[in-house]
Amino acid sequence: MSDFDPHNVDLDTVDPTEVVCYLNSAGNEYNGRLGARISAIFVILIVSSITTFFPVIAKRVPRLRIPLYVYLFAKYFGAGVIIATAFIHLLDPAYGEIGPATCVGMTGHWADYSWCPAIVLISLMLVFLLDFGAERYVEKKYGLCRDDPESIMASGVEVSPLSVRRSNSNSHSHPTLDSKDKQAKEIEAQSLDDGEMERSFRQQIAAFLILEFGVIFHSVIIGLNLGVVGDEFTTLYPVIVFHQSFEGLGIGARMSSIPFKKGSWLPWALCSAYGLTTPISIAIGLGLRTTYNSGSFTANVVSGVLDSISAGILIYTGLVELLARDFLFDPHRTRDDKRLAFMVLSMLLGAGIMALLGKWA
Repeated sequence: MSDFDPHNVDLDTVDPTEVVCYLNSAGNEYNGRLGARISAIFVILIVSSITTFFPVIAKRVPRLRIPLYVYLFAKYFGAGVIIATAFIHLLDPAYGEIGPATCVGMTGHWADYSWCPAIVLISLMLVFLLDFGAERYVEKKYGLCRDDPESIMASGVEVSPLSVRRSNSNSHSHPTLDSKDKQAKEIEAQSLDDGEMERSFRQQIAAFLILEFGVIFHSVIIGLNLGVVGDEFTTLYPVIVFHQSFEGLGIGARMSSIPFKKGSWLPWALCSAYGLTTPISIAIGLGLRTTYNSGSFTANVVSGVLDSISAGILIYTGLVELLARDFLFDPHRTRDDKRLAFMVLSMLLGAGIMALLGKWA
């Protein structure tokens, strides 16, 4: 790059990598409006925190009397937002930062392989292994097990593991039980219920922490860029306010469905963590406003890798944890067609609006 003269380029002999790297290295774009950028810290903090806390408060404070359909809208609109974020706001930017047609993707060992989808794949598989390992750990710890597939195929009837365990225990009981036997049975039943609740909590909290981890990665990059961006600031500011609000709604809605123990501080801490991430990142960006170059080689590598990791996390979480488990494999899914249609339309609306925001940010 030291010998490259952008004002005297021979297209027959020039290295295309030098041209692409020159075009990508826009330099520092900060152009003032410090007051507006500082206001973004507080506006995004307040708005994203409110939308994140709302579903959790609505679920945990029944006296607020939040209508069911308002809660369902928040939950499934948020699910659509998460899925659109994975593809439009993470996967596409990752290709623009370290993809084959970028300065990074045409340089050194980055040019040897298409690393963007590879990182997404690795991230997705690691999330699957963590999810599967957490579920299996709880099954073994509490003695819970799934039905034997061969037995199900042979009988043609599928029953829950809990009912099998209880029926097995009841089949060996005597016609009459003294008080000690009854007490023992009640304790066993309570243990099974506690085990199921613990399994549900461990499974959901593990998936949620992975989801929030991916979203926070993304929020850090958004905040840094908003603090240093140039002429795009005027458009980017309101778009990111909506962007973070919708993502916060998705985070809060997913958290509200996790069976936390009564009085647990964890949901409040997790909501606060999301609400604080982008404002803190904006403040860091403002501290680096005259030196940070979002188009530099290093910045593109860091952003591209983090976006790819986050994309893998959110693709798995969105398609498996949100769509598949809520709509396809949930044994307690409602049979009310009107409610199901509302849930699906809310999800599609969330995905559509978030995808539209990708035109600007």
